Amino acid sequence: MAKNEFTLVSPATDNEGGEKLPRYCTQQGLGAKWDISPPLEWHNVPSKTKSLALVVQDVDAVDPTGRKVPFTHWVVVNIPVTVKRLPEGLSGKVEEEGGEYVGIAEGINDWKVNVWRGPKIDNYCDRFEFRLYAVSEDMHFDNQASVASSN
Repeated sequence: MAKNEFTLVSPATDNEGGEKLPRYCTQQGLGAKWDISPPLEWHNVPSKTKSLALVVQDVDAVDPTGRKVPFTHWVVVNIPVTVKRLPEGLSGKVEEEGGEYVGIAEGINDWKVNVWRGPKIDNYCDRFEFRLYAVSEDMHFDNQASVASSN
């Protein structure tokens, strides 16, 4: 990774692509903690960025016919460029968190809800892609934003 490369990492994983999400981020959870959104942070946002958008997908999901299709677990839009991280458990609490998170919206995922929804335990070994997009246009998305399927 280049020194000034735009990067997204999670303090909850090794960021090498081989570690599972913490169990408390799954639907089964760990004790009293379950379906908690993972902590994320990023570095070196491109200079012309107006806002950021995050999409988290299970890239090993299969549809009812057995065909591999990405399954969206989390959509976060309108992230101000001044924000450098999303703390653990932020999903579903953006409005009450306030402060630097004002204006952030959680879009609709493939579970048809506007919050982080972690994997079911039977999909716990699937690979997940966390993609952070640097948006260079002035755009404002609401909580109806979603990932349009191109399949």
